[in-house]
Amino acid sequence: MDNSLVLIVEDEPAIAQILEAYLTRDGFRTVRAGDGETALQHHALLKPDIVLLDVRLPKLDGFGVLGRLRQVGSTPIIMVTAVADDIDRLSGLRLGADDYVVKPFNPQEVVARVRAVLRRTQGDRAETVRRFGALEVDFGSYTAFINNDGRRVPLPLTLSEFRILAYMIRHPTQAFARSDILDACLPESDALVRTVDTHISNLRRKLEDMGQDGFFPAVRSIGYRFSDPR
Repeated sequence: MDNSLVLIVEDEPAIAQILEAYLTRDGFRTVRAGDGETALQHHALLKPDIVLLDVRLPKLDGFGVLGRLRQVGSTPIIMVTAVADDIDRLSGLRLGADDYVVKPFNPQEVVARVRAVLRRTQGDRAETVRRFGALEVDFGSYTAFINNDGRRVPLPLTLSEFRILAYMIRHPTQAFARSDILDACLPESDALVRTVDTHISNLRRKLEDMGQDGFFPAVRSIGYRFSDPR
């Protein structure tokens, strides 16, 4: 864990410098980005081990960055915010973040959170394939299969459908709000929240066509889950 690279995404230089100083003192390497677009560039080029991501950023806000990063991988992400509305959204961690901290914070606590998240996620980051019954999802190749009598039959999905499947299968019995699915899986889209219903319906139909029933049940007043508890 020592020498892990932390991407600090913060547009307030004084806060970024404090975080950098404490993390460096504790044995971490750091790189800084002052806006969302630069954060995505650094992430693609440097492959950090964890991201400290402020919500309120220029060019692309933290929720937009989170959604884009979740499309391409599972780098641990700790969100940082001081806004009550953001805290309400993050409190359930349904958007794909691993943890969050609230300003003003104790820098030593942030370092402790970074270590805790890295310990918790080190095993998960190696995961490239998730299986659920006969369904197999390969995160690396953006493909899904149904295992049927020893054969792996490809599931014909659009990119948006795959993103939703990959997002929800990681937490199969968790209830996801439509807005959270939209933020995490279609952040670059101008689609309305109800567009999620169409994608879910298509996913359900395609699975049923392959003999896989019972997926993506609706959760009253919330949205959907991948599968009901068994």
